[in-house]
Amino acid sequence: MEKEITLESTITCTNRGHQKGETIPTDACQYFYECCHEVLKPKEGDCCVYCSFGTNLCPPIQDGGNCCGRNK
Repeated sequence: MEKEITLESTITCTNRGHQKGETIPTDACQYFYECCHEVLKPKEGDCCVYCSFGTNLCPPIQDGGNCCGRNK
């Protein structure tokens, strides 16, 4: 049975706690995200902004794999 991959995630900005729903790209790893006059980058050990600041992880990690060639 295939895992169900969620492509919607809510990103929470670290500056003011603003939240915004986004669609997670499936064709590229999103390393930068502009929010509340700051640019978010993944936390150390994470591969993308969704893994660090989103309510759902990026599709490769949800599927149990690696994101952008990095191990989680």
